[in-house]
Amino acid sequence: MNLKRAEYISDEQLMIRTGDGDRTAYKMLVDRHLRVFLGFAARVVGDRAEAEDIMQEAFFRVWKHAARWDQGRKTKFTTWFYRVVMNLSVDVKRKSKPAIELNEAFEVISEEAKPDEVLSDKQMAEKIARVMEQLPERQKVAMTLCYFQGLGNKQAADILQITTSAIESLLVRGRKRMAQLLKEQKQEFLKENM
Repeated sequence: MNLKRAEYISDEQLMIRTGDGDRTAYKMLVDRHLRVFLGFAARVVGDRAEAEDIMQEAFFRVWKHAARWDQGRKTKFTTWFYRVVMNLSVDVKRKSKPAIELNEAFEVISEEAKPDEVLSDKQMAEKIARVMEQLPERQKVAMTLCYFQGLGNKQAADILQITTSAIESLLVRGRKRMAQLLKEQKQEFLKENM
């Protein structure tokens, strides 16, 4: 497969080729989507190792179910795959308590960042991770899809199989709850340090 032409092949076409046993098409799907979906899974489960296991299972399902891919349904691969990864992540989350905090999933540090900025960013990421863990599961997933994965409300709603207004409601309630929790943490911090 020519690499220049390969970048123009849609995910849906790659699924069809994967269903025909084309390992190169499968590898292209993995290469295109592993990093983004690994970050998503890590945010949902709060553990990078668990997220890696989830991605292994998710891509195994791509290989296993590719032959049944129905292009006539007009479903985007990414919408379907977000559902697969989300469902696997929620299942893992229900079965176990997080082994570590979400620091890794939110840690984004520039190579040029100053040490005090790095510390401040890391502290903020840890604070956001702790607050996100306290949100109801659907609010957490909706906020992760829209704010951390950068998806639009329509695509996030399709992934969660709800209406756009329902996703907007989840986001409003999630932001409101996060603000409340952050305010409570600030008040507790001030009491402890007076």
